[in-house]
Amino acid sequence: MKQDDLTRLVYIVDDDFSVRDSLRLLIEATGQTVRQFESAEAFLHDYNHQVPSCLVLDVNLPGMDGLGLQQQLAKKDIAIPIIFISGHAGIPDSAKAFRAGAVDFLKKPLDTALLIERINEALRKDTEAWQERRSKLERQERIDRLTDREKEVLHLIMDSYSNKEAARILGISYRTIDLHRAHIMEKLEAGNIVGLIRIAMYNNELNNKALCA
Repeated sequence: MKQDDLTRLVYIVDDDFSVRDSLRLLIEATGQTVRQFESAEAFLHDYNHQVPSCLVLDVNLPGMDGLGLQQQLAKKDIAIPIIFISGHAGIPDSAKAFRAGAVDFLKKPLDTALLIERINEALRKDTEAWQERRSKLERQERIDRLTDREKEVLHLIMDSYSNKEAARILGISYRTIDLHRAHIMEKLEAGNIVGLIRIAMYNNELNNKALCA
């Protein structure tokens, strides 16, 4: 799927309704879909990890503050790009945010052109990461279609054994290896041996020697 075909979300978390609403209007005018929340807790409850997104996050929030939310996201292994905004935070807060991976830390009143630029950068970054995660999941799903024997045969193919050598190692006939190889090619949707190995190399499970145990 191309980047232009993807739905993306821009989350806004700010306890000031007027700020949230003005940012929503600004960002929606660029064609992006926006979801807004008045608290970190509300955002965590409604966050959708299944689409590329970025987060425009106020530092000073009641309850869990922006830096606290950043920490919670890290604990949950949620790598959404974060653009912090603040009217009062100082250098220590911005330094802490950057050390934890923030995209930027913008002071209010906001430079709207810069904000849109940062949002676009963040969405591109998360879209690329999302597409890689999706590709990895698809490769894993293909691998999971294989039987244990087919995984053993694939492992030997990756180690450059010929069909005859693989047959000898596994104690089965050359013809059976040939059939397994054909099934592997079909299940992994590989057009040729190069494509087959490429799919397998990107799969962590097949890098585990226990696979042939």
